[in-house]
Amino acid sequence: MTRDASQFVQLGPAPPDDLSVEGVVVQGTGGVWDVRLASGSVASASLRGRLKHEARGALKLAVGDKVTLTWENGEPGAWFITDIHERFSKLARRAPGGARGERVVVANLDQVLVVFAAARPEPHPRMLDRFLVIAEANGLHARIVVNKCDLVSPAEARALFAEQAAAGYPVHYTSIETGEGLDALHDALAGRSSALSGPSGVGKSSLMNRLFPGLDLRTAAISDSVNKGRHTTVGAVLHPLPGGGFLADTPGLREVGLWGIDAADVPHCFPEFAPYLGQCRFADCIHTVEPGCAIRDAVERGDVSRGRFESYVKLREELAAQN
Repeated sequence: MTRDASQFVQLGPAPPDDLSVEGVVVQGTGGVWDVRLASGSVASASLRGRLKHEARGALKLAVGDKVTLTWENGEPGAWFITDIHERFSKLARRAPGGARGERVVVANLDQVLVVFAAARPEPHPRMLDRFLVIAEANGLHARIVVNKCDLVSPAEARALFAEQAAAGYPVHYTSIETGEGLDALHDALAGRSSALSGPSGVGKSSLMNRLFPGLDLRTAAISDSVNKGRHTTVGAVLHPLPGGGFLADTPGLREVGLWGIDAADVPHCFPEFAPYLGQCRFADCIHTVEPGCAIRDAVERGDVSRGRFESYVKLREELAAQN
């Protein structure tokens, strides 16, 4: 995404009154990070000293990080990021290109709104479960947004992710064409740091443009030949919201990886399993094939969705194979 000079202004070259300030990273390209200060100004800065060295290793600065900027005199003077504050949450994905480890998409979020389309592209409930497990593992409150509801009947829209709604997740049914559900979604974002995530082509950027006019985020049409969205957002961008809070526009994630999650912790990432944990015949039950498993019994009774249980088994096996 290109920078808009009216929004991203380098503070300088005259030195500021305070040579050390705090801010929030709102985007970054080519080693230059845009940091929004409490005043509303945005400074362009780069990593300095040990942080630049550590960035080649495990430490990776991410959009949403709270940082300290220090002004250093030069020709011209410039801001440098001299400290990265501790994160209280993150949304992460598998590092691209076959690299090991994770890529933090956005840091310090209060919630994630996972957006899928009712049609075009076809929704996949099991893929949604992967997003929800990532949110649960990172302690993030998750909401589900079923967009493009004008393309199907109301009954069809509500049936798409009924399993996840039954598990306790709030679901927003929205349409940019009709305006359905937009007011409630706007209220759910107010005053919070949120990220819209989900597959490409489901209308995340279009939703933000409609909810908050003036963002003018890029959108792209859906290819009829492959029925998959084209990537339009190249990196996460954090947008301040009127009245407080932030909204992160994230790239469409076609490859969602589970990182920092132990296979044994996966049952705790399915909230509908909670009443049955600790009730199995065997203390070391992993809830897949063991007799006397309280969760499997709940599935057989219809108290737990069979589809969600199948997602659990698949994700647990995937994580176990990584260890």
